[in-house]
Amino acid sequence: MAIVFDGRKFQVEVVTRRYPDGREHEIEVVRHSAVVVLIPVERDGRVVLIKQYRAAIERETWELPAGGIEPNEDADAAARRECEEEIGRVPRQLERLGEWYSTPGFCDELMIFYRVSDLHEPPPDSPNQPDDDELIEPRVVTVDEARAMVRRGDIVDLKSAFALSLV
Repeated sequence: MAIVFDGRKFQVEVVTRRYPDGREHEIEVVRHSAVVVLIPVERDGRVVLIKQYRAAIERETWELPAGGIEPNEDADAAARRECEEEIGRVPRQLERLGEWYSTPGFCDELMIFYRVSDLHEPPPDSPNQPDDDELIEPRVVTVDEARAMVRRGDIVDLKSAFALSLV
């Protein structure tokens, strides 16, 4: 194994793997910590999306909130923290909906999906704030409106499009 890139958000390794047929192949693997993907649901059933700039594709996107699980943090705690950081509200209810790999052909990132609800304001002294590189604008829409945003191309990330199939 050789780490060929070690960045702030992920690593790239070159490793040798034995396939089911017995042959060995050298492959590149993107190592990425697990993330939580949130479907914040208001009391009336509407969902909270966020708009943010994505430098990799050089555009703003509408998405469901998501973020990384910190070292020594469990997924439930990460879901609560990310919800507060990204939409400014704390969920009292968490429902874990499942977990899926984002791109298992080359990456080990596990995405853990949650429905979060019973949203309330955080305490005034809460340390949870958006990251320095995040300029986030929340917007509340119906599930049907969010699904229409997928069809129109307003929501372009796969995690959000998939998550909307879970509600």
